[in-house]
Amino acid sequence: MTLADYLPIVLMAALGVGFAAVSLWMSWRLAPNNPTPEKLAPYECGIVPLQDPVERFPVKFYLVAMLFVIFDVEIVFLFAWAVRFEQLAWAGVAAMAVFVALLVETLVYVWKRGALDWNVARRGRYRQVVADGAGEPGTSTGGARPGVGEAA
Repeated sequence: MTLADYLPIVLMAALGVGFAAVSLWMSWRLAPNNPTPEKLAPYECGIVPLQDPVERFPVKFYLVAMLFVIFDVEIVFLFAWAVRFEQLAWAGVAAMAVFVALLVETLVYVWKRGALDWNVARRGRYRQVVADGAGEPGTSTGGARPGVGEAA
């Protein structure tokens, strides 16, 4: 293959990048810019927030999502290895054994760290906080959240 054989690919890439750039520029130039306090206020699903959130969104959801992506992408590598199994011979088996061993080691690590444990009460650091008295009702970190379960 010569360099000229790659010309259609380069042209298509340039056409795609150019179309994206022109589209963004045109929307920036032609769109009306009328900010109002209502438009600038944050909202969730169209519901107007009446108060600040009581607690932060747990990072746990993002952690589980990243772990899912990591362990889901491994299937792509396993599939590619399975397709070329005969051509790779024992070298491919050894490489895949190392790859799977590293994945299993990662799974054991995140399991031991508690990343897969959704029951917060069983985690050691939270048991220590409760044992120290910070988790008792009426304290700043324990008990029911303000406004939850109280009569209006």
